Amino acid sequence: MKRWHITFVILFLVLAMPGAQAGPPDPLFRDDAVLRVEITAPFARLINERPKDQEFPGRFSFRGPGGAAVELDVQVRARGNFRHNNCDFPPLFLNFKRSQVAGTLFDQQNKLKLVVHCKDSGRYQQSLLREYLAYRILNLVTDQSFRVRLLDVTYLDSENRRPRMVRSAFLIEHEDRLADRLGRQKLNIFPEDVGDLQADHLNLTTIFQYLVGNTDFSPILGSQGECCHNYALFGTGDRPLLAIPYDFDMSGFVNTPYAMPDPELGIDNVRQRLYQGFCVNNRFVETSIAEFQQARDSIYSLVANQQALEEGVRQGLAGYLDEFYETIGNPQAVQREILGRCIQMTGSG
Repeated sequence: MKRWHITFVILFLVLAMPGAQAGPPDPLFRDDAVLRVEITAPFARLINERPKDQEFPGRFSFRGPGGAAVELDVQVRARGNFRHNNCDFPPLFLNFKRSQVAGTLFDQQNKLKLVVHCKDSGRYQQSLLREYLAYRILNLVTDQSFRVRLLDVTYLDSENRRPRMVRSAFLIEHEDRLADRLGRQKLNIFPEDVGDLQADHLNLTTIFQYLVGNTDFSPILGSQGECCHNYALFGTGDRPLLAIPYDFDMSGFVNTPYAMPDPELGIDNVRQRLYQGFCVNNRFVETSIAEFQQARDSIYSLVANQQALEEGVRQGLAGYLDEFYETIGNPQAVQREILGRCIQMTGSG
């Protein structure tokens, strides 16, 4: 067996081990600088009709290294569930040609989710930046998470039916590219039990969900034949499975105008935190909290330095983080608000 093949096999096995770190992200997601792009497509038709099964031809352009113009063909379609039905501007799915992206900043990218403003108002622009920050916070405590890239997008209607518009948006790393980094495969299966999931990482992400005040998720339950609700599962054919969260628009940290908690949870609004971790994983809470304590300065720095964030929003987010750190820094509060409020799964031990 050739030496390079042995090295590849060893690397794959290491990445596949429980607790192993993910590999480096693709070039697009290695840089946190805002990327200015221009997207040309028939946006009036796309927004008015918003079919999920029809792609519209368009162009995607940006400046590469040295300021050279890069223009790519792209197919654009509407996507999403709640936001698809309730937002004035639906989330988008961008489909690039692999032959064109090779050697560019978008090398290895094919299909990408674009998170856009829900409605054309300053508050929704701020909500978008807040959700982007939520992803970035999770990136700080684990590289086994979806990477994101913030964009400054100029939207041009190719049929001249809508005026030119410039808004913030962000791209989310595709599941297949994340799977490659993890040395795993994206799986659409329903776990038989929470014990099928990698416990330490699951607990870390549920502490994160508590930080951002999110209850709109389930790593074991789904709908319409798909698992799981706002979690993606990755595996190697052997358990445990790695559960990675996404979509944080219903959280208190993001605080979109439309966000409302499930009435059955007994909380008044999404700003009110409610721990949704599993009791069977309580043994990892101390370690998870330590990870967030270690990342504390970096998390606050993210919020403090985020461009285009209004000062009142920035201060509000810092205060929301203060409440989280006050809780996890107090053993009695940890017992009361986290360990004492965990979800007991029947048969989970």
